[in-house]
Amino acid sequence: MTAEIFVPFWGDPALLFETVDSVRAMNDQDWRLVILDDCYPDDSVPAYFERLADDRVEYVRNERNLGITDNYREAIRRATADHITILGCDDLVHPNYLSVVRRTLHAVPHADVVQPGVAVIDETGRNIRPLVDRVKSGLLAPRGGPGIAVLTGEAMATSLIRGDWLYWPSLTFRTETLRRTDFRDGLPIIQDLALLMDIAFEGGTLAFNPEVAFSYRRHGGSASQKTLLDGRRFRDERTYYAEAHRLAQSQRWKRTARAARFRAMSRLHGVAELPSVIRHGNMAGVESTIAHIFAV
Repeated sequence: MTAEIFVPFWGDPALLFETVDSVRAMNDQDWRLVILDDCYPDDSVPAYFERLADDRVEYVRNERNLGITDNYREAIRRATADHITILGCDDLVHPNYLSVVRRTLHAVPHADVVQPGVAVIDETGRNIRPLVDRVKSGLLAPRGGPGIAVLTGEAMATSLIRGDWLYWPSLTFRTETLRRTDFRDGLPIIQDLALLMDIAFEGGTLAFNPEVAFSYRRHGGSASQKTLLDGRRFRDERTYYAEAHRLAQSQRWKRTARAARFRAMSRLHGVAELPSVIRHGNMAGVESTIAHIFAV
């Protein structure tokens, strides 16, 4: 079946064009790509798609600015296939991306979420290995060989709340699952973790294929990095971890509840980020980070 890939766009047009080029260069050419321009103020974007002349690529400019969460919802609303990829507007799929996803779904047809192997790049496209990504791949992601790892329900929830090792833009979802499990409002920076945990709490299944098929772009201008410096990210994390602890207790998932309560990796993330937050001199960010490290 034709794969559906959506790109909610607000950002650097040049990086968006690289993203589109990477989709068009995939080995498996059975795909449909939809760009959802959230009213970005740059005429070069619609002009680029007018010149592209590729019937598989659809450019849509929203009538008004929706914001990140509602633009994701718009992608889900427009989906017609069984599975959907919501690709970041500055990330890159590798030529083998669709092949890896299709093989994984063939092996695990009941999977709600598919995570391929991911490389990390910087603003220039250079491969990098920051500490956070070394921890994700070396300590948090399932290990045990080149085969596909399958996590369901409590095992999925415990793995993710211990430390979110997934890369949201690289994921392919069962469309029905996303329609049934909506994004939580009020948590824009960690909405990906919250949604994935809700899928797990519903008994969902995650399939991880470690074959590298995606490049995730990490750079200082990201919303996540900005909210680390001003304190919003860690405030949102503490709020959600408390909610995850409550949900896990209601499910009687003791391991998940314990991981959510102690949030060890999340606290260590605060420790790792504290020097940078201090250097930037934002007192709200410093106070939030310190609270994140020590708060019970």
